[in-house]
Amino acid sequence: MIKNKIPEELKAEIIKNKSGYRAGESLKTRSLLKELNLNTVCESALCPNRGRCFKDEVATFMILGDRCTRACSFCAVSRQKPEPPDPAEINNVAEAVSRLGLKYVVITSPTRDDLADGGASHFGAVIKSINRLCPQTKVEALIPDFKGDRDALKMVFVEGLTVLSHNLETVKRLYGEVRSGADYGRSLELIRRVHEISKEVFSKSGIMAGLGETPEEVKELMADLRSAGCDIFTIGQYIAPSVKSHAVKEYVDKSVFEKYKVLALEMGFKAVASAPLVRSSFLAETTFNQILPRAAK
Repeated sequence: MIKNKIPEELKAEIIKNKSGYRAGESLKTRSLLKELNLNTVCESALCPNRGRCFKDEVATFMILGDRCTRACSFCAVSRQKPEPPDPAEINNVAEAVSRLGLKYVVITSPTRDDLADGGASHFGAVIKSINRLCPQTKVEALIPDFKGDRDALKMVFVEGLTVLSHNLETVKRLYGEVRSGADYGRSLELIRRVHEISKEVFSKSGIMAGLGETPEEVKELMADLRSAGCDIFTIGQYIAPSVKSHAVKEYVDKSVFEKYKVLALEMGFKAVASAPLVRSSFLAETTFNQILPRAAK
């Protein structure tokens, strides 16, 4: 493992992706987002993959505004006071999905503890709109914890939902310093409820490596997720979005990510993405397609 210095190969890939974001190849995606007044977590969270994704005309839409009511130390999303949800984005997201020709799309949001249902009903409305306009498109909803409200969670389970995703982000020991306002047990319970609500929807969760966790803690987290019935698991390298963010404790070697992938598959996850630049929504369709042959049986 390389403790404090970013590996040159990873650094080069990040620089390449940043250049791609500014290049004309990503202009169509960026212009469409501007035209329809849509946010993406790609931009708001300063994702290192946004250049590649926008070039490929793929985006992870962030509904319910671009401001979060919590203050996770790893995240670049704005912590200013949120604005009311925009009703227009319900149809505008579906329009963008249609115009980009997406066969698989991820919809996410900042945490909105200021809303009575945490924004769950808005999630449901967006998914319904996508299903009406693009009935063949698979939808993954990457949701906050809704403060553990089961009724709110149910609102997201509408026709058109394929994957319900909720990220643990890090191991239990680090929650106090990394995930302000979150609770490890509450997030696990959300994953556990997915198959209680629907046997047809797949569950998914992801974490970041390099925040100070140990390999044994990652293994314990995987076991917790499998006990909760989690189907899909992702893990990638944490990269601090600013000097004020939680510090990177180590840059994990690619060989370790390979070991995590092998272990996760051995533990029974149906699909796994494990590599330095993996993010929960990055190449989400490719990750999901790992399980299609088994899902069809």
